[in-house]
Amino acid sequence: MTDTDLAQRIDSTLLRADATAADIQRLCAEAIDLGFFAVCVQPCRVPLACAELNGTRVRVATAAGFPHGVNLTRIKAAEAAESARSGAHEIDMVMNVGLAKEHDWEAVGEDIRRVVDAAAGYGAIVKVILECALLSDEEKRLAALAAADAGAAFVKTSTGYASGGATVADVKLLVCTVEGRCKVKAAGGIRDHETAIAMVEAGADRIGASSAAALLCPGRK
Repeated sequence: MTDTDLAQRIDSTLLRADATAADIQRLCAEAIDLGFFAVCVQPCRVPLACAELNGTRVRVATAAGFPHGVNLTRIKAAEAAESARSGAHEIDMVMNVGLAKEHDWEAVGEDIRRVVDAAAGYGAIVKVILECALLSDEEKRLAALAAADAGAAFVKTSTGYASGGATVADVKLLVCTVEGRCKVKAAGGIRDHETAIAMVEAGADRIGASSAAALLCPGRK
């Protein structure tokens, strides 16, 4: 896989609490320069990212219910709608992990469906972050199916804020579970070229990374 091909699978992510406008501008400039598929920024930075990337092929993604997924569903949906209305093409929402641990899959699915519908009203798609490090393999399967049933475009491994991030085993499990009904995004702890390639080879359609340049250019921060 060439660097150009890999770059078109990467969401370059900056969701730190201390990210400044200048940081977002640098993120966008780098994404244009290196040919990343998208940048993923805080909801309050969506308008800035859209302005910086206007006229380019780089998409803008943001988060909803981040990082714990425990907001009320109507708040998640409103956040997704506002971000999409502001120009975000993609919404990475965090599943309610507590509901998943209770195996209340109807509630999990409804939470996701309402965010999907809210985003779709403005033409945006939704990736559902399962936070795999907190789930059993069976819970990962059932969560992925709930997300697919609810209309998610992607299931995503991790926020990067839990006890563990993406693993090849989890990517393979999710790919086998959804069987093409939605795509798989690997995120969390992916910091080098070798790991990124391993995730793609396992079936990941997209890679999320906060050190995205290092995936293509080892040693670059």
